[in-house]
Amino acid sequence: MRFVLALAVLLASTAWAQEKSPPTAAAAQRMRDAASLLMAVVPKATLLKILRPFDDRDRTDWHYTPRTRNGAALKELNGAGREAVHALLKQALSAQGYAKVVNIIELEIVLREIETFGLMRDPERYHLTIYGAPHAKDPWGWRFEGHHLSLNFTLIGERVVVDAPSFFGANPARVAKGPRQGLRALGAEEDAARTLLAALDDAQRADAVFEARTYGDIVTGNAEKVDPLKPVGIAAARLHQIQREHLLALVEVYARSFRAEPRAGTHGARARRRHREHPLRLGGLDRARQAALLQGAGPAVPHRVRRLAKRRQSRAYGVARLQRRLRPRFTEAPLRGGQGNVAQALKQHFRHA
Repeated sequence: MRFVLALAVLLASTAWAQEKSPPTAAAAQRMRDAASLLMAVVPKATLLKILRPFDDRDRTDWHYTPRTRNGAALKELNGAGREAVHALLKQALSAQGYAKVVNIIELEIVLREIETFGLMRDPERYHLTIYGAPHAKDPWGWRFEGHHLSLNFTLIGERVVVDAPSFFGANPARVAKGPRQGLRALGAEEDAARTLLAALDDAQRADAVFEARTYGDIVTGNAEKVDPLKPVGIAAARLHQIQREHLLALVEVYARSFRAEPRAGTHGARARRRHREHPLRLGGLDRARQAALLQGAGPAVPHRVRRLAKRRQSRAYGVARLQRRLRPRFTEAPLRGGQGNVAQALKQHFRHA
């Protein structure tokens, strides 16, 4: 009888612990295991280049141009090291997201072939850096970055605090000739945006196209902290059901680049309460250069998802969650919104609007 009672208590305790685990616990475990494996298979000299302190200034110095970077480049890794890097990426990204990364890297080969100074393009100049040590409790993070690509992840124990800033870029948007002819690394994003734009009536389009030309680059650059952009364009509340489905489909293209994790049930209710006063807005079309901008505004959207304007870095690097864990070292205001995949949170915002 005592054995049965003890077993029942054990099972109840296990179930309670599982219920209390954060929704990103499995993802955090996968990344931690993949990063630990990578550290085990690379030579010591290479590992010293990969590892940096968690509070290193380099962690927030992200970029998407072919510049000099810390960390270890793919060309510096042995076969096992390269396989470990790809394994780590697959733990964070969906199949679609991983394919985008591979295609973006392959575009360096295309640029090498078509540009006048193409020899400077190098598909092996993509760097991996790990900040801190993969740990079950302490904060750590990692970044994979190169030309037109920057993926940043911050974790605290079982929590993937956030997967931003993240940047996927493509040049050319469509490969015109050669063995990769027709390749569109970000074709899904462009197609979804054009479908949404085509669904707008004349009055809605007049509001949505708030600039004759695009900005040509990320509005806020790679600044560590930025202020919200001016809320221009058309409010999501003004879209009818079919148009809103197109908008949701566009957001899902971004969300599906990352592996899906269960979402906390409270976020949907919070988004529903805030949506009336702070809708998401769509805006910006460059008719000549065929570029668009998706911008979020207001506290109903925990993070902004857009092609030419990056997310707020004070949130993107998980500063506020680190503040709550490491107080009194930090003094900034707490983070609003959910944890983990910010694009998934935005997608849920539309589902419950």
